[in-house]
Amino acid sequence: METILVTGGAGFIGSHSVDLLVESGFKVSVVDNLSTGRKENLNPKAGFFQADITDLPALKKAFEEARPNFVLHQAAQISLANSFKDPGFDASSNILGSINVLECCRLFDVRKAVLASSCAVYGSPERLPVPESQPAKPASPYAVSKLAAEHYFFHYGKIPGLDCVVLRYGNVFGPRQSLGSETGVVSIFLQKMLEGKQATINGDGTQTRDFVFVEDIARANLLALQKSTKSKALNIAGGNKTSVSQVFSELKQDTGFKQEPIYGPAISNEVGHICLDIALAEKELGWKPAFSLRHGLKKTAAFARQS
Repeated sequence: METILVTGGAGFIGSHSVDLLVESGFKVSVVDNLSTGRKENLNPKAGFFQADITDLPALKKAFEEARPNFVLHQAAQISLANSFKDPGFDASSNILGSINVLECCRLFDVRKAVLASSCAVYGSPERLPVPESQPAKPASPYAVSKLAAEHYFFHYGKIPGLDCVVLRYGNVFGPRQSLGSETGVVSIFLQKMLEGKQATINGDGTQTRDFVFVEDIARANLLALQKSTKSKALNIAGGNKTSVSQVFSELKQDTGFKQEPIYGPAISNEVGHICLDIALAEKELGWKPAFSLRHGLKKTAAFARQS
């Protein structure tokens, strides 16, 4: 049986990926410090090591016990806002932590490592949809740290026997995302709506994002672990532009919320529009999103109501 270690496997995206990997017949181990991940997200069939990726001795111990053939690296500092407040912590988690993961991959003869990266590395795109070939122009400490982690993955991927691949996610949403999370407008709106409070749209609401449902992300992670690719960076997203105002309107419908939004000032340095070209992922992984935005928002709202 093939063995996989998932860092951040108790978190939002990580836990969905673990569930799919277990369901697909892999022996899975999780490394998570539970700072944002939750014990209730852990799959009971997966092994668990409570450890921080910045703690190399503890991480080595987890690798030594799990002996993974593959690694899915999801653990990270994920708040763009927090990266501005504490860029040192952001760099420690996302850069130094990633180096520790890669060093363990080298030491324990891991065959393949997949990095969860972000479309944030592109900054304000020159053209839409954004292909992987577009130069990266990170506009936040978070995006800088993610881009640095990508380059470390490319560097370690030159080691004979270690294949490293980077997946650049769009705006991921779905069940288990923390309500009110600074990382997602869907969760921010849902928290306000379910509490009966007026929600704020920063800017005029016409800014667009490329939303992708978390179950589609989990499937992309699985395929990236299973398949050999010529390209080492792949966009994983819905491949569509959706305005923030449209998301608000659809969640209003799903929650029965009656109030209109408040329009606040636009966030400084926020990207106005983003949409990713996902043709390469379809060509090399055989992946494209299976779930529509409508399906995903309904499922996410239903989960939030029950939580």
